[in-house]
Amino acid sequence: MANKADKSEEAPITIKKYANRRLYNTSTSSYVTLDHLAEMIKKNVDFVVYDAKSGEDITRSVLTHIIVEQESKGQNLLPTSFLRHVISFYGDSLEAVVPKYLEHTMHSFANNQDEMRDYLKDAFGGLTPFSAFEEMGKQNAAMLDSTMKMFSPFLPDANQAKKPETTGGTDAPDTTDTNEISTLRAQLDAMQRRLDDISDA
Repeated sequence: MANKADKSEEAPITIKKYANRRLYNTSTSSYVTLDHLAEMIKKNVDFVVYDAKSGEDITRSVLTHIIVEQESKGQNLLPTSFLRHVISFYGDSLEAVVPKYLEHTMHSFANNQDEMRDYLKDAFGGLTPFSAFEEMGKQNAAMLDSTMKMFSPFLPDANQAKKPETTGGTDAPDTTDTNEISTLRAQLDAMQRRLDDISDA
């Protein structure tokens, strides 16, 4: 058990990328390919990639390149509709929420992958796993709702809204909270519609 804990606390392996696009694994003192890095990921071996000349962390771009390579081989995990939706969120008001939402969703799916495999096996016996996927979708929607509530204090409408003045000793109805809730609901509805489109694709 101690060895497992020690392994999880190990620093990630450093991969250097040179101008000729070659990748160098500093832990094995050998050149590697994108396929090698993909296998490392599948084996839960953590690594970071740096530009050998500038020292810049380019892990994200290399991981993206790995996905492109895998997709070009016909291993299509990302539906076209999903890619379109992801692209559409760039510059959207929900742009700050999407990365965390996708990250939590994938973590949730990964943590339950064994259960999902069992559902898929049952599907061949006449059962369907999609009820489980639907339940997971509901949980993800609830998580998104919580995420949006955390972001609500930073919304421009919430920061700029002013409470109406009171006159004649009678409190005027405070519409600030109502406006904030309406804004959040509209944004949540838009997100849910896009998620529904993805699930229906």
